[in-house]
Amino acid sequence: MAKAIVVVKIGSSSVVAPDGQINEGALGKLCAEVNLVRESGRHVVVVTSGAIAAGLPMLGEVGVQRPRDEALLRAASAVGQPSLMRAFETALAEHGQLGAQILLAPTDFMIRRRYLKSRGTLLALLDLNVVPVINENDAVADDEIRFGDNDRLSALVAHLIEADRLVLLTDTAGLFTADPRTDQSASLIEEIVEIDQQLVDAAGGAGTSQSTGGMASKLAAAKIATWSGVETVIASAGRDNVLVDAVNGTAGVGTRFRRREGRMAARKLWIAFALPAAGRIIVDAGARLALTEGQRSLLPKGVVGHEGRFVEDDVVEIADEEGSVFAKGRVRWSSGDLADHRGKHTSELPSAVTDEVVHRDDLVVVPTNVLEG
Repeated sequence: MAKAIVVVKIGSSSVVAPDGQINEGALGKLCAEVNLVRESGRHVVVVTSGAIAAGLPMLGEVGVQRPRDEALLRAASAVGQPSLMRAFETALAEHGQLGAQILLAPTDFMIRRRYLKSRGTLLALLDLNVVPVINENDAVADDEIRFGDNDRLSALVAHLIEADRLVLLTDTAGLFTADPRTDQSASLIEEIVEIDQQLVDAAGGAGTSQSTGGMASKLAAAKIATWSGVETVIASAGRDNVLVDAVNGTAGVGTRFRRREGRMAARKLWIAFALPAAGRIIVDAGARLALTEGQRSLLPKGVVGHEGRFVEDDVVEIADEEGSVFAKGRVRWSSGDLADHRGKHTSELPSAVTDEVVHRDDLVVVPTNVLEG
């Protein structure tokens, strides 16, 4: 029987101190808990932030706010990543564990050949009893196509290797009914069945000056993971035995998100949750029924309008005439083609135009409150 796999993500604020020094105590604590989970018979994969935060002081960039210069951030990642990995290697070695650095880019999930190679490498490392330590490849990241934060990356990794549990470690105890820093009546939400827009709105923005995430990005990651069939926990990195308790289902460890039954295909998961919409296509009631109940492709006859400008292969939202978004998909038509030919039967189309506006293989039907946020 294959071992269960746990993916744990730790953020910049837990890994790197405000002065840019790597928090060796925090990494030591994490790696000790990784060792305990591995000793219980599970594999563990670590997704870490912190390379940019560690690298900025090395480049003389010390300040309260994270710089916006993308070239500077890429350079900081390049100089900070080796120090971060050395710290992990040292902390893991104290428990007789061997770590391996893996740097991933969005194309490793978008292109099937690279997806399979990434999956194969990670599973091979786990079979060899190695702890993969993953980060986004920020040094050569494409500003237009990137994960945006390592919370999202960790959820996609959990899907990639069919993990059983995703644990998102942060500087708060989980998701609260209100901001506990300003509202003393705020209480921890221990379990969430489904993430809706109200939760997303309550989550707020980025956490600290060092991070790109925050509770909103963790909710987005939890959404991806739970739709992948992966139970997710958000908990405090500073809590004693947090990883062990999160894996064992200990009550009160943080906020637990119940996984959905079934598992969305990787391509559709990426379309639904990882790619921003370039525009919106509005369809009539018949087209909505064909897409949601008949699992059909979207044809031009059912299109009544569109919003925004998009080109072939862009991702768009699909909404009904009431404005309710019920799907996302990768288009085979540009917005210009749609303006010229919407409402037509396929027999009326020019020979150079494909029949499907969105093919069913590139279409994801998901409840509105899940797609939003």
